[in-house]
Amino acid sequence: MKNKFSQSIVVLLFTIFSIHAQAQHSFDGDIKNNSLAISPNETIAIASYSDSIRVKVYNIKTGKLIRNIGGFINPRNIIFSPDGKIFYISDSGLGLLIAYDAATCKKIKTYPVGYGAFGTAINKAGNLIFINNEAANTVTVLNVTTNSVKAVITGFAQPRQGVKLNSDNSKLYVTNFANDKITVVDVATLKIDTTISGFNKIRAISITKNGNTLFAANSGSNEIAVVDIPSGKIIKTIPVGKDPYGASLSPDETILLSGNKMDNTISVVDIATLTNTNTITGFKEPRQAIVFSKNGKQVYVLNNDLSISIVSLPENKIIRQITTSK
Repeated sequence: MKNKFSQSIVVLLFTIFSIHAQAQHSFDGDIKNNSLAISPNETIAIASYSDSIRVKVYNIKTGKLIRNIGGFINPRNIIFSPDGKIFYISDSGLGLLIAYDAATCKKIKTYPVGYGAFGTAINKAGNLIFINNEAANTVTVLNVTTNSVKAVITGFAQPRQGVKLNSDNSKLYVTNFANDKITVVDVATLKIDTTISGFNKIRAISITKNGNTLFAANSGSNEIAVVDIPSGKIIKTIPVGKDPYGASLSPDETILLSGNKMDNTISVVDIATLTNTNTITGFKEPRQAIVFSKNGKQVYVLNNDLSISIVSLPENKIIRQITTSK
């Protein structure tokens, strides 16, 4: 009897372990993405790819890899706190948002937010983080000051990496990959206000500081869609490169950069004329991970091998590479 009981326990534990491992290792691995975050003081860059169990930390000044952070399954998005002291990484395979000390790269807190945790956005105060969940079709609102979930908002359709707060943090814009719509959430009430439709495999989004215009990458039609936010209508589409994922707006709002995954280029869109005016070459499958320097004179572009190309603007050329070798 004792042997049979022991065997049953072993089988049960093996079954639980197998189910848990399967959930972790094959949960949403078919969805590929990368992420790049630059610290507010522009000293370190943190890069991830969803198929890599390690996240890279680079010293921007020296161009050297300084840390590999392990323990991930499908790292999805990286954001810094506004003061730059903490960075957060979402992992859809682990179902966690993980907080790290930026000075030491040591883990300081884990937040269970559910398998499928994907894109993230943080408010100016640094106390609220909004987490897309592409599997549950929800957005979790996490208060990192009280370490509690403030709300779980429902009504989305596979929200992935695209999630942005407007400049005054009054509205949250969430992309829905499954139905090609943007859901607009009122941050005060945490209720859905409205939806904007008409996209084609929507990817990254950017919003102007006055809150009147939104730009969205349409990877299905090789265009950037321009949305008039007050009317909720697409007023123009701008042809860019092949399979555009990125839609990164410069700090002075004069240009928008689109990372074109299939032709390894960055398209430069002039905001005044809403036209594609230039193409920068030399990248490896650039996606949404495009970050401007604070002064807008340089831009950091993540490649598929987790190297970073640094582009000089307005020269529109790569001037330096940060590689994965130490």
